[in-house]
Amino acid sequence: MKKTMLAFMAVMATCGMVAQEIPPAQWQIKTALMAVPGDYRDGATVYGYDPRGNFVTLREGTNAYIALADDPGNPNFSTAAYHRDLDAFMARGRELKAQGKDGKEIFDIREAEVRSGALSMPDKATLCVFTGKVNPESLEIEDPYVRYVFYMPFATGASTGLPTTPTPPGHAWLMDPGTHRAHIMITPPKEAPE
Repeated sequence: MKKTMLAFMAVMATCGMVAQEIPPAQWQIKTALMAVPGDYRDGATVYGYDPRGNFVTLREGTNAYIALADDPGNPNFSTAAYHRDLDAFMARGRELKAQGKDGKEIFDIREAEVRSGALSMPDKATLCVFTGKVNPESLEIEDPYVRYVFYMPFATGASTGLPTTPTPPGHAWLMDPGTHRAHIMITPPKEAPE
């Protein structure tokens, strides 16, 4: 597998096309699962990209977690995982983005849809975002980092007792208070390189 991926990357680098090429499904699955809490990795569903760049299910799961493979169209490496109750909300965001909507439009449309009941949003759910850098030789992920998001729609600073402005790393705060996308952010400190 590693030799196949290395050969693939070498050929694409020679052609100057690495950013546009879709990594093999096995690598997408392996790296997507890095965002999933350890207790749930074995049974998580994984969404990623087929060789044509279509967003597809790469692996059917058996538990409540869904992992998203790195977007090959984005030069920065990032995967994510969330509880399945967030899937309709996340899918709607992807759909609106594919329609060319910007971040504010997506926010406003989903806000209206959640408030009207047209879009399902759980009263609480977890999202984990995993970032790092892909080593061009080994294809391993270096400088791994995970941040945590706990969705609590329409929560406020008053209802949670949390600050609503960013706090130092390791401290929780409430982002987008009072909206459908209210969520507790926990951004752990980054470890200093050895």
